[in-house]
Amino acid sequence: MGLPLDEAQLIEKAKAGDPAAFELLIAGCKTKAYNTALRYLRDEQDALDVLQESLIKVYRHLGQFKSDSKFDTWVYRIVVNTCNDFLRKNQNRKTTDSIYRVRDEEETTFDIPDRSPTPAEALDSKESMRLILECLEKLDKDQKEVIVLRDIQGFSYEEISEILQCSIGTVKSRINRARHKLRDMILEQNKELLV
Repeated sequence: MGLPLDEAQLIEKAKAGDPAAFELLIAGCKTKAYNTALRYLRDEQDALDVLQESLIKVYRHLGQFKSDSKFDTWVYRIVVNTCNDFLRKNQNRKTTDSIYRVRDEEETTFDIPDRSPTPAEALDSKESMRLILECLEKLDKDQKEVIVLRDIQGFSYEEISEILQCSIGTVKSRINRARHKLRDMILEQNKELLV
């Protein structure tokens, strides 16, 4: 699988020490890399720290990048590995903040027809999302990892396979098991709420 000519040229320039070429390479994947770290770590500052550490690793190891995969997929693999390292180092640390909070100041209004849910629908949706995210946190690391990458971040099976360095069959199997477990946990929680 070859790289687009522009990207291949940027990589060569970046390998030769051109900081502008490196910045252009990173610009295309920086946001998704940050969002991936944020979903893993559930803390904005930790995600920024891991992103910075990941980008330093990318820069230092750029010479090892082989053009047999996409550059951004290689970057996401480094981000995921750095997140896992961070979680291992900080597994006893308690987190009290969550990335899933709603901030009123970030809501925007547009002059378009209002197709938004009614307040009751919005509350129902918010409660459903809260329940899903609570259950997601109870999954083991491998299951949470594939759900975050596939269902939240939208990576393809091929990209996840490259990021996690396992076969596509393994990725599909993990996703299937994780989704079933998540579904069962949600159904169990809903049953408890109705009792």
